[in-house]
Amino acid sequence: MSSQPAGHPAAGSAPETGGAGMTMTQKILARKAGLPHVTAGQLVEVDLDLVLGNDVTTPPAIEVFRATGKTRVFDPAKVVLVPDHFTPNKDIKSAEQCRKMRLFAQEQDLSNYHEAGEPEMGVEHVILPDNGLVMPGDAIIGADSHTCTYGALGAFATGVGSTDMACGMATGRCWLKIPGAIRVRLSGAPRGFVTGKDVVLDLIGRIGVDGALYRSLEYTGPGVAALTMEERLTIANMAIEAGAKNGIFPVDDRTLAYLREVAPERLARGEGWIVEPDADASYDETLDIDLSRVPLTVAFPHLPSNTRPVDLAGAVPVDQVVIGSCTNGRMEDMRLAARILSGRRVSKSVRCIVIPGSQRVYARCLEEGLLSIFVAAGALVSAPTCGPCLGGHMGILADGERCVSTTNRNFVGRMGHTGSEVYLAGVPVAAASAVAGRIAAPEEIGIEAPADLRAEWLGTAGPERA
Repeated sequence: MSSQPAGHPAAGSAPETGGAGMTMTQKILARKAGLPHVTAGQLVEVDLDLVLGNDVTTPPAIEVFRATGKTRVFDPAKVVLVPDHFTPNKDIKSAEQCRKMRLFAQEQDLSNYHEAGEPEMGVEHVILPDNGLVMPGDAIIGADSHTCTYGALGAFATGVGSTDMACGMATGRCWLKIPGAIRVRLSGAPRGFVTGKDVVLDLIGRIGVDGALYRSLEYTGPGVAALTMEERLTIANMAIEAGAKNGIFPVDDRTLAYLREVAPERLARGEGWIVEPDADASYDETLDIDLSRVPLTVAFPHLPSNTRPVDLAGAVPVDQVVIGSCTNGRMEDMRLAARILSGRRVSKSVRCIVIPGSQRVYARCLEEGLLSIFVAAGALVSAPTCGPCLGGHMGILADGERCVSTTNRNFVGRMGHTGSEVYLAGVPVAAASAVAGRIAAPEEIGIEAPADLRAEWLGTAGPERA
């Protein structure tokens, strides 16, 4: 375990031997492999419920798929393709990549190809859960490392390479090694403007970017109920930033309320499989986190684990702020950003870019007047895209520039020049920093969190489809 950065509240951690029982992840994989029991380290072949690809990873996967000799995907309803990384097409190469995907989707008669004019468009990890494509107990692979997002709904979901994606498209199956697990036992409730992003950054700061290497991060405890679905999606999304194979949450009343909104027909048909860990499940260790002690957190360059509380950040001027991505581009995030930017102006020294995670989120922002708030504050509002997160477009950094971003990675050169710097934060810190022109908490620009803020968030079950 990596050393704990200064300023972190203490967290309990203990190794465990456990018993012969299975974790949530192990139960799902055992069922999908047709086995009564699995153990960590075992190799199994599992049936897949979804295979996902984007505009970066799908074109090479199509070539591998052709090389298998297969002419049809295993199930046109279970292969999901979403062009989102370099879209709207930023150049000729990205346009050719998307065209290749589009033609393949037409050839294979895929029911879930998400581009302009299709059922929904935007960032893949916002689209899939909000369109009811993920159910508890599913086994999902995606040629994108943040496929682990879907563990928020009690599914097993993990990122793979384009070759595994191709084989998954062809056969509907995938070889996996059963992961061990770290139990993250949550208690309490976050305070003030602290969100799920702060919780996961704080966790990664504790254990390091390889602290959960090829293990499942399994969230349990009474604190789970204090987290909104959007927060759980954010936390599961960043499991890979701790090296984890996947992250997974238990299914509770909040999960079911969300599913009743996004997938009522599937829920009514009894689809999905809710799993709970066995009482004697084996965990490599247990981490105890009191959510009430998690501070507003910032990850400094150039690792998501290089974290510190915002009040220990110091006076760090910034040139750009990005609010959006598969980590923080949902409706709750947009409302938070608007709450802080309303009646204020972005600093003249800052470019503030707001990116709703999907067309549905964008439409809801328009309906609620949030887009007007962003524009009046001096922010630029983009079409849904991954764009700046990976240094693709819509916010590339120059040498020496600094960006506070609600995205999930801050590696060297991640958003542009190798001499630039990316600071990861939740929406409240990002929006406040845009106004202050430096890394700042909302309180530093005169905004106190209402006492009932979390109750307000928890009153929202799902994405409130427009």
